[in-house]
Amino acid sequence: MFIDRAKIHLISGKGGDGALSFRREKHVEMGGPDGGSGGKGGDVWVEADPQKNTLYDFTYRPLFKAESGENGRAKRQTGACGEDLSIKVPPGTLLFKDGKLVADLKTAGDRYLAAHGGKGGRGNATFKTAINTAPHLSEKGVPGEEIFLELELKLVADVGLLGFPNAGKSTFLSVVTQARPKIADYPFTTLTPNLGVATAAGRTFVIADIPGLIEGAHQGKGLGDEFLRHVERTRVLIHLVDVFGFDGKTAAQNLKALNKELAAHSKRLAATPQIVVATKMDLTDADTALAGLRRLFRKEKIYPLSSATGKGVKELMMAVVKALQTAPEPAAFTPDVMDIVIEPDYKVEQRANGEWSVNGKKVNTLVAVTNFDQDEAVSRFQNILIKLGVEETLVKAGARTGDKVSVSNHQFTFRPALKHR
Repeated sequence: MFIDRAKIHLISGKGGDGALSFRREKHVEMGGPDGGSGGKGGDVWVEADPQKNTLYDFTYRPLFKAESGENGRAKRQTGACGEDLSIKVPPGTLLFKDGKLVADLKTAGDRYLAAHGGKGGRGNATFKTAINTAPHLSEKGVPGEEIFLELELKLVADVGLLGFPNAGKSTFLSVVTQARPKIADYPFTTLTPNLGVATAAGRTFVIADIPGLIEGAHQGKGLGDEFLRHVERTRVLIHLVDVFGFDGKTAAQNLKALNKELAAHSKRLAATPQIVVATKMDLTDADTALAGLRRLFRKEKIYPLSSATGKGVKELMMAVVKALQTAPEPAAFTPDVMDIVIEPDYKVEQRANGEWSVNGKKVNTLVAVTNFDQDEAVSRFQNILIKLGVEETLVKAGARTGDKVSVSNHQFTFRPALKHR
């Protein structure tokens, strides 16, 4: 099933916990603390894989989690790092975070680091100093990042087929490639894009057949312009028009209407080189209808085509090869400029019930890595809060001894250690 939009939930690996350990063997002189640090958690990458052509896999598996780092061990052994996780997507996939474009994985092998693995916690061996020669504290590993990404696929093809329903796009694709799209004598036969590989004059290129549009598609009519994104990367467009018209309008009117839809959808599409093709030339009076179309578009070279008989196929394919020789490579979509947000170390607020809350990236990380079942770790935690100015800020804000204070997700009773003016 062809799916071109998806949302995924990513969690990078947690860092391993540091070890609290001491060497006490008789034969080891001055053993002391030997707890090793935890390993780093695995990163989460998103990578363009040429073997993928749809986002269907993500409809039933939206959650991806990288491996956590191993805990540190005695004898100063550092835990192994968690294995990175690489999520495979089709080339041409755009990645959005909070509605903003963060990466365009246009080419096979393109990668984006979506979530960083958590840092491993330090073992007690790293806390040894000349003053504290036997530290009884270690750190927990930093939790991994948790993010959501929206994926949008824009197929990568050299040539895009455009046309109103029943213009003959699917039939043409089946003639010049090995693709076998559904073909029937009614509108909207094609409901999803089809890709085929064609060869002409020794050159191989990919053709994308896009579901038929109708006038007003950019406003959501018919199938809407839902699939026009898949020709935004093409270098050349083949505009197929039924020489006898469609839906009560002439071929000329349909040709103008579809070009108007392209311009309404994207300036990039409107500027893409276009080859105009009149289809169904095997039918009676087709030559007369073609002559009338050419009179109205004297500056446009219009190629006659009958996919049923093969008439005009070779000439059209040679024109496509020639156009590809000079058509520029489509530029990658430029990621949005992200606002630089400088977060404070902490923020103090008083809740409606009179309790206080302290939150911020730095203090939240400090809470996450602190082992609150270790007395030295708790003392270190309090000292760092004092150095950051949290205690003084609370006092100035009106906090009093005995008040309840929540730092991240841990609650404490406020007992200031320093005298404040």
